[in-house]
Amino acid sequence: MVFFLSTYFSIFQVELALWDTAGQEDYDRLRPLSYPDTDVILMCFSVDSPDSLENIPEKWTPEVKHFCPNVPIILVGNKKDLRNDPHTIKELAKMKQEPVKPQEGRAMAEKINAFAYLECSAKSKEGVREVFETATRAALQVKKKKKSKCVLL
Repeated sequence: MVFFLSTYFSIFQVELALWDTAGQEDYDRLRPLSYPDTDVILMCFSVDSPDSLENIPEKWTPEVKHFCPNVPIILVGNKKDLRNDPHTIKELAKMKQEPVKPQEGRAMAEKINAFAYLECSAKSKEGVREVFETATRAALQVKKKKKSKCVLL
């Protein structure tokens, strides 16, 4: 699914096209079609699902680095509002788990060589703007590096 977002970054208006790709195995063959011309990857996991963080190095990083080898990755912990939610904590405890800690997310970002690690909550809107600002900054930095080439004759 594609979403379009128009926002301002510094003094520039920026148009973002966001491709929300399906993670289910049924879509493994189709997902690579969305990778060409990608400027930045927002690789997301849910703070209330430690298993989703485990999928980052096992499934998502190898796929993304294969199809988009030089594209910056921003690791995003979604649903940060659930980290201290009593119901979430209780449900995870039943499975001998707990919400993902910020330091675990940062360690994963370092492990996969991510451009940045951020957390956000769509429910409270906390950190959402920062995710898109950081994504824009990452994409523009890479584009700037690609443009500045030196040719020797």
